Order: sequence, then C-alpha cells, then structure tokens
Amino acid sequence: MICSSFRDSFFPNRVCVEHKPAEDVNARSFMCKSLFLCSAENRCLSSLVSTCEDCLRRGPECAWCSQERFLDGAHASQRCGSVSDLRVRGCDEAFIENPNVKVEVNASISSTQVSPREINIHLRAGGEVSFVVEVHQLERYPVDLYYLVDVSASMQDNLDRLKTAGLALSHLMKEHSSDFRVGFGSFVDKPVSPYIDVHPSKLLNPCSDYEVHCRPAHGFIHVLPITHNMTEFTRVIQEQRISGNMDTPEGGFDAMLQAAVCQKDIGWRPEAKRLLLVMTDQPSHLALDSKLAGIVVPHDGRCHLEDNIYSQTTTMEHPTIAQLAEKLLENSVYSIFAVDQVQYQWYEDLLDLIPGSYVGRLFPKASNLKDLVVQAYKKLLSDVELQIELEDAQAPRFRVNVTALCPDGSTASGSTKCSSVQPKQTVFFRVTVGMSCCPAEGTDRDVLMSVRPVGFNESVTVRIRQDCGCVCTETGRCRDDPDPSPCPAETAVCRADRSEPVCSGRGVCRCGTCVCDSSRLGNIYGKFCEMDDFSCPYVKGLVCGGHGQCVSGECVCLPGWTGETCDCPVSTESCVSDDGLICGGWGKCVCGKCVCDDSRRSGALCEKCPICDSSCQSHWSCVNCHLSNGLGSDAKQRCNHSCAASSVEYVDDITELVRGKYCLYPSTEKCQHRFLMDLASERPQLHISRHPVCVWSRRYFKTFLSVFLLTVTLGIGLLTAVRQLLRARHCWWSSGSEQQFERSPKDLSYIPTTNEKTITYRRDRLPNRPVEMHSHIPKITLSDAWQ
Repeated sequence: MICSSFRDSFFPNRVCVEHKPAEDVNARSFMCKSLFLCSAENRCLSSLVSTCEDCLRRGPECAWCSQERFLDGAHASQRCGSVSDLRVRGCDEAFIENPNVKVEVNASISSTQVSPREINIHLRAGGEVSFVVEVHQLERYPVDLYYLVDVSASMQDNLDRLKTAGLALSHLMKEHSSDFRVGFGSFVDKPVSPYIDVHPSKLLNPCSDYEVHCRPAHGFIHVLPITHNMTEFTRVIQEQRISGNMDTPEGGFDAMLQAAVCQKDIGWRPEAKRLLLVMTDQPSHLALDSKLAGIVVPHDGRCHLEDNIYSQTTTMEHPTIAQLAEKLLENSVYSIFAVDQVQYQWYEDLLDLIPGSYVGRLFPKASNLKDLVVQAYKKLLSDVELQIELEDAQAPRFRVNVTALCPDGSTASGSTKCSSVQPKQTVFFRVTVGMSCCPAEGTDRDVLMSVRPVGFNESVTVRIRQDCGCVCTETGRCRDDPDPSPCPAETAVCRADRSEPVCSGRGVCRCGTCVCDSSRLGNIYGKFCEMDDFSCPYVKGLVCGGHGQCVSGECVCLPGWTGETCDCPVSTESCVSDDGLICGGWGKCVCGKCVCDDSRRSGALCEKCPICDSSCQSHWSCVNCHLSNGLGSDAKQRCNHSCAASSVEYVDDITELVRGKYCLYPSTEKCQHRFLMDLASERPQLHISRHPVCVWSRRYFKTFLSVFLLTVTLGIGLLTAVRQLLRARHCWWSSGSEQQFERSPKDLSYIPTTNEKTITYRRDRLPNRPVEMHSHIPKITLSDAWQ
C-alpha cells in the first residue's frame, strides 16, 4: 500500500478506520504496510500486527510488550497497544518497546551566522520533533560581484557605460563591504539555428550586413575571475565587443547556471556574499525552447567550462527555472536582474520562483547602475529566508513546517522569511519535522535534510534516524511461537481442573500450552484461556463505558473514572455552578451529576425551584425552629441549617412592613404566627412576628362583631333605598297615563279616521275606557257614477 498523507494521523480523536488506498500508477517508491487513521487507543489494535516492527509502524502511540508470558495463549497482535494499555494488562515496564522521538544537537561545530550546524533527530511513524535555528546578520560582509552581461548588439550603450561605472561602483560598495571584488562574463545565445544565422559568413561576423565587425555568438564565456584589481577589470571591459543573434530571447539562464556552479573557475570566496549581476534587455530562453534546435538532452546542472567557454551549449537544453533556483541556492548566490524597462515585468514574475533574487530597472546607457546594485544589495541582505532541502525520493514521507520569529517580534506559522533585518540582529526559525510512516523494510537508512538561509554560506545539516525496529529482536525476548520441537500429545496440563474442558473450551492444547481461540468480541487469554476482555459490563454499547479495560472480567478504570462500569467521572467540575459551589449548595455531585437535597428542586445544578422561594410552606421548618428556640439570639445560630433564607429578623408589629409577602404559620390549633418574606434579593429574608394571632381572642371577636354590624346596617339601608326607588317609579307611570288619555278628546290629531289604523305592540292591557269611533262616507251621485 502507498503511504498516503499522514495529516489525519496527528488527530487523536478520530474514529478508528483502517485506511487502505487503492493502487496508483503514479505510486512513489516509498511504501508502507498500512496506515491507520484512528484514535490513539484503537490505532494499535489490529489482527494484522504480528511483529514488533509492525506494531511500531502503526503510530507514535503504539508500543510492543516483549514479556515472554504476557497474555498466555493470546494472539501476537495483543502485544501491541498504548503504553498505558499494556501496563493495565500486566506488561512489565522493562519489556515495553517504545522508541521515543528526540533531538540531539552537536554544538562542537563553530559558526558565525547560522547555528547549530548539525542536528540528529530520531523519528518514528507518525511522530514529530521541533528545533530552533538561529540566523545572525553580520555587518560589512566581504562581497563578490560577478558581472554577467548580454553582449548582443542592442546592449552596445550599456556595455560602454560599464567601462566607467564599474570603478564608481567599487568605491561606493566599500562603504557597505569590508572587502569588495568583481568578476566578468558575457553571453549571447546558443550558436545554433534558429537562434543565429548559420551562414558561414554570419558565423564569423553576425553583423556583416551592417558593415560592423562583431564577435561570433556564444552561449557563455567566463572572461575575468573574481578579483580586487579594478584596473584589470576596466581593461577587460574595454576589450569587449558586441555580438548578434536572430531571435529576441537570449541564453541568460544557461550562463547564470554556469556562473553559479563553476565556483573554482569564477573564484567565489566561501566567506563572501555572492552577487550575480545579470545585465540584459531581453527575456531568456526556457528549457523547452531548446527543442526548436533539436536539443533534447536535459541539463545536468553541472559545470562545463573548457578554456573558460561553456562547452555543452549546443548539446544540452536550457535549464528549468526550478533547476536554476536550486543551483543558485545550493551555491549561496544572490541574483540581481538589471533589465530594460520593457522587460521589467517579465523578470519581476521570476522573483517568487527564484529565492534571493532582485530586479531593477536599468536606465538608458546604464546611468543608474551603481545605485541599482547598492540598493539591491541592501534589500537582499535585509531579507532573511530559510530553505529546506530533502532528498526527492524521501520527501513525500516527511512533513516540514517553519515558523519565523523576526527581530520586530512578529511571528507567523508557515512563514519562512523575515524582512527589514538590520546588521547585528538575529532571526529565529522554529522547524518542525514529522514522519508519516516508515520506509520499506531494508531501506530504513538515515535521511539527510539541509536547512539553509538563502544567500548564506553556512547551513544546518539535519540527520534523520528512522526508528522502525525493535531491540527485542536483537535480544531474543520477542519469541512468541511455541517450541517447534516434537512434543507429546498430553492434554492434562492444559486443564485447570480434571473436570474442566481442555483450555476452558476456548482453545487448543499444543505441546502442553493452550493456544486460545480468536473472537470477534475481543481477546481470549490466560494459561487455560480462562480470561477475556469482553465479559465486563457494557455501558452505551462500550465495554466499561469506554473508560476502562476489561481484565479478568472486571473493569480497570482509566485515571479520572471510577465505578463498577467506569462510567462515573472522579472530577466534580461538571457540578460546579457559577458561584463556585457544588450544585449551587442545594445538592451533592454523584457520578458527575447533581442530586438535589430538596425534591422540589430540579435542573443540572439544582437551580430550578418554582415554588421554593415564593411558597410560604417552604419556610415553615425555619419558622418552627425559631419558635421552638424562643425567638432569641441562640435560635438564629441553631436554625441556620434549616433556613433557606439569607437572614431572619424578629419584629413586634409586622403590619408596619409593606414590602414582601405575608404568610401564616400554624403554631397551635388556635394560634398562628405571622411572618413576611422579602423577595427583593436572590435568597429571601424572613421577618417573624413575636406575637401570635389566636382565633378566639377579644381582638378578633371585636373585629368580627364590627364587620357583622356594619354589613347588616349597609344591607338594610340598601333595601330601603331600592324600595323607595320602585315606589317613585310607579307613581310617575300612573300620572303619565292619565294625562295622555285626558288630552285625546281635545287633540284632533289623535282621532282615528277611515284612512288611519292604530296598532298596539305592547302586551299590557289598555285602560277600560269607551273609545268613540267616527267614520265618514262620502256621497256619490248617479251622475258621478256614470262618469
């Protein structure tokens, strides 16, 4: 199986799932037997484990018990588990194989800029370690500057300017460097078609069409090694002539790689800051461009200078950007691109791809060359960046994380760079290295990792030792198989008692030793296979509630848990209320939950009691205690335990208190004590009256008699008023009726006619009086009838 990402293996609370990735045609050479993404306690449990090495490969939590008589008869996989699990199951500490991750720093190697210089770390599958690297920025470094100039025809003006600017730059750099030296080299392009014109006349003089004598095109020529002789440098520059080619891009990357890797030829000093100044007005060819000329051999990244001329320019491809960046970093070379305004954006895009690089705009005729170099030097020196190098074949099995602590106090996880670092300041890098899994058996050699600050000539060598083996295999303590020599078939020694079955009916007897059966429920072990780890009580589907180990049928609880089924936490933290009291002071913490003292209370912390504070009866026991002790100072001290109120006071006249709720306590059959509950605070305050109230007292009799007489008097008065009101209404009705009928003879409008009808809707009977009815019949003549 392929060793997949080990990111999930660092999360100890995941559900246990065996991860077996499918085969991949792009599988790398690093292989793992298996990778389990599961909880710390279950990661190590698998029937596939048969050896100590298999166990240790499963994760940093897994350990192996090499004790010879550990879990007699159990499968070998039961020897693998966490250290705490093996201890609980009876493995002696001396027989637990558990290699620890550790860091060993070699402080014997001196350093001036980077420390420490050498570190040895021990890692196992799933483990990680951290160490700190210090990078100290010195003042006035020695500086080596190598001019790498494009000498194509378009660079004529810049080349002429360099003849005078070189000396001025040398004087200016002395202010920033204790020892400044320069060198020179030139490039054009690969001298093959279609990059140049291959006509014989053009090979000798590419500028023959312009009646100008030019030098032949070339890939790279190393002209002047690093020297402090500025007179020699000026002479060499004056002797340079331009050349020419056909296409626009140049062979700058080809020349840069040779200038970086040919350290002896160039003359780079080990103690100096190395600056490679590339002057050009065109972009550079990339790796695949070489195929246009039929060149398909990839660049090998090595030095190929013969008589100071790049000899493989026509046979090897241009280097890739990644290859060029690797060689610049490996040889501690800063690169400065001094380019034309038109090509500035093209080179600016390379800054993120080439660590320790700087790009500046070159003015016409290179008028700003010396200022550009000084500015680039300050910027490159103020940026401290860390790079990690690891063998390609081993890199996918390791995880590296870097956190930079900059001098200004800023820090960020995953940051490998600090800016604006001044001389004499120190940058700290915290490097964390983790290993996902062990390599294939037989390939577990040490792995070398290089931690290198960009542009520094010092680095840290980290040797990673992969601890995937066990000591027990060397001492012979891990032999678990029975002796293969012939043995009798006697089974009596495999019985706990003559009446018991062989190996308790759960195994077979081999050479006088019980080999226990395997069970899906758990592990069967013991001399006679009489014990197992699944016969303990289950809570919510988990043996021992998931908080203990089943040993010989009994739960052995993990730290922090107790009880027969290990389901009760020892801590009472879950029962502590906001005020710091256990269950708010109203209950006890039992098995991590509050059990309230008062049955009326409820809630997780006994905080709910709708009738506790507002109920009069809830304070009867408190009042009774005070009354029994005579309502004195002694009563207040003795009755604190039975009172839920915060304070109790005695008063002579309780009616003077207006705030609160009045209550009665039946002290005897005929007398009661009044008390008042003040609910303004969180816990009520009680005010108890010193004088009882008896039912048959004179005070109550006078009150009763007064209320009775007042009620009778008011009743009689009310009846009299109603009677008088009814009488007055009857008289008014009678007088009104008489007046109405007396007016009827005088008022002709009330006399009925033949055209009127009187309708009475009232049901009451009218007065017995004669009513005169008149009818008028008009006379009709005969003549009118005929009409």
